[in-house]
Parts: sequence; structure tokens; C-alpha cells
Amino acid sequence: MAQPKPRVRVPKKADKGDVVEIKTLISHPMESGQRKDRKTGELIPRKIINKFACVYNGNEVFSADLHPAISANPYLSFFVKVEESGEFEFTWVDDDGSVYTQVSKITVN
Repeated sequence: MAQPKPRVRVPKKADKGDVVEIKTLISHPMESGQRKDRKTGELIPRKIINKFACVYNGNEVFSADLHPAISANPYLSFFVKVEESGEFEFTWVDDDGSVYTQVSKITVN
């Protein structure tokens, strides 16, 4: 499997007090652990992104626990009220303990 690739869309600029939409997607197969390998007949081990969090200037503004029913390449969209320029840090945690992060900056006028 290729390394999961996180992608995010954060507006580059906003006005103070604006509510902005954040869009995230991570390329990941999200294997539920319930399918069998066609060649061997054995169960394919579960491997999913099970946690997601977004931190804005040190404060968590959105988080989610994900479960096997989530489709491959999970996409999340949410809204955040921005008061100051700074960074959004996005974190995805995999079943095997792998952590994938992405950082995006926003300038607030």
C-alpha cells in the first residue's frame, strides 16, 4: 500500500470573525477487517484511520473518531470561526499507530 497522502483546503485569507470552511481528505484504503483475500481466503487485517483532529493556534477546533464503516479515502468538511492569523494542524491516526499530519496557514485581516 502506498503511503497515505493527506490533503487539506484552507482559505489563505479571511476577515476577523469569518466562519471558514475547512476540507480534508486522506488517501487511505480503510480496510474494515471483514473482507477475505481472494487468493488465500484469509481475512484481510483491519487497517483504518480511527482518529482525526484539527488544531487551530493550539486549540482543538474539530475532532472525530472514525469506524470501519467509513469509506476509503475519508473526506471531512467542517467550519471554523477565525479570529487571528495562524496555523491549522491536521492529524490522522491509523490503527497501526502511524500518524499523518498536515499544516496550513491562514491570514486574518
